[in-house]
Amino acid sequence: MVHFIPIVELVRLEENYKYGTFGGLKINKQVFCVTLEPPDQENQPNISSIPAQQYICQRVETPTHGVTFEVLNVPGRTAVLFHPGNIIDHTEGCVLIAEHYGKLKEKRAVLNSGNTFKKFMAEMEGVEAFHLTIIEQY
Repeated sequence: MVHFIPIVELVRLEENYKYGTFGGLKINKQVFCVTLEPPDQENQPNISSIPAQQYICQRVETPTHGVTFEVLNVPGRTAVLFHPGNIIDHTEGCVLIAEHYGKLKEKRAVLNSGNTFKKFMAEMEGVEAFHLTIIEQY
């Protein structure tokens, strides 16, 4: 059983309106993986990154992605999740996590997402909720 709440930061490094917002996810001040979100579309559901600020994320079970974490209290939004995927079309307004950046079908992408998502969930074993800080560095 985990007796601490992990410190999780999503650091956005680059925003590209064609390919998405690329960043990195840190857990307890250590880089864990890369991320892909949609670009900023003024927090519109399913097509926008979420506003950079602090959130609580809670473990949930979803029909599409199984057990994952949902970013709670995003204004006007629900079901903002961490889940696997490779390109902007897979984001659905959520945060994709993967091992590294690359290209897929001539599009900028994040790769080895499925395995990285499994490692993320293993890292969060025993964690029911965590505090997420989103920082923009571009």
